[in-house]
Amino acid sequence: MKKIFNTLVLLCVLAACGAAYWLSQPIIEEGGKPVEFAITAGAGVNGAAQQIADAGAPVNPMLFALLARGSGKGNRIKAGSYELKPGATPLRLLEQLVRGEFAQESLTIIEGWNFRQMRQAIADHKGLKHDTAALSNAELLAKLTTEFVVPEGLFFPDTYLFAKGASDMQIYRQAFTLMSKRLNEAWSKRDLSLPYKTPYDALIMASIVEKETGQKSERGMVAGVFVNRLKTGMLLQTDPTVIYGMGERYQGVIRKSDLLTDTPYNTYTRKGMPPTPIALPGAASLAAAMNPDKTEALYFVARGDGTSHFSSNLSEHNQAVNKYQR
Repeated sequence: MKKIFNTLVLLCVLAACGAAYWLSQPIIEEGGKPVEFAITAGAGVNGAAQQIADAGAPVNPMLFALLARGSGKGNRIKAGSYELKPGATPLRLLEQLVRGEFAQESLTIIEGWNFRQMRQAIADHKGLKHDTAALSNAELLAKLTTEFVVPEGLFFPDTYLFAKGASDMQIYRQAFTLMSKRLNEAWSKRDLSLPYKTPYDALIMASIVEKETGQKSERGMVAGVFVNRLKTGMLLQTDPTVIYGMGERYQGVIRKSDLLTDTPYNTYTRKGMPPTPIALPGAASLAAAMNPDKTEALYFVARGDGTSHFSSNLSEHNQAVNKYQR
């Protein structure tokens, strides 16, 4: 009996040592390739362990299920998409599943994009579930707000992180919420002498500034010029609004006939600002629209190096045009 008892003790010690060694060893060695896997809802401990193994992770599903149950965490595993990285041990993997550390993807919305470009980037992202693909712009916007009917300009350009397989609606909701927040924050700090009646007016101006400015440092001056024109009743005469109004007719060149063709967005033929934003403005353009530089300038022309020459009268402006663009 003593011999059998000693044998059993030895086996238990060896099993414990083996378990400790297994728990401390990386499932995938450093330098190996990560393994992506998904745990489906209702899979249970055994199902989750098997799904990990079936995805190509070199983990023993029976041992992993025993670990999950033995730790008391088996019923806390969260369904979702994951990535098993090199160096992760079975204990680290279990922690990842319990904490819901899902595999993350990212998508960057660029300052100055229009909403069409934003929708295309989201539609092209393979890490998203495309729940909005069949929705029109109006239908999509209606799921976010009833305050607006046109989505242009209402989404903040930024980099958004999300779990792989997340609904694309999550990106729209995050970007819409962030723009609302940033716009309201900027509006609360605005120059009260500005000719804007609502935050939406300021958003329209910010979108024009975004498209007109090559240098971030000049955003304040560009906004100052357009504000001066609004205050004096001058036409804004900004090409980006004309281009936006042309839609798909714009093929990279704007002609004199385009400047003379009236659309709701043609600021050469209509006074004031266009009816909606023309792009997604970033933080710098929002700030410039709310607090433009104090200037007497009414004109500016591109120098060809990304900067602009600002003028306070037409004569000086014409001289600058002759110098830099003819």
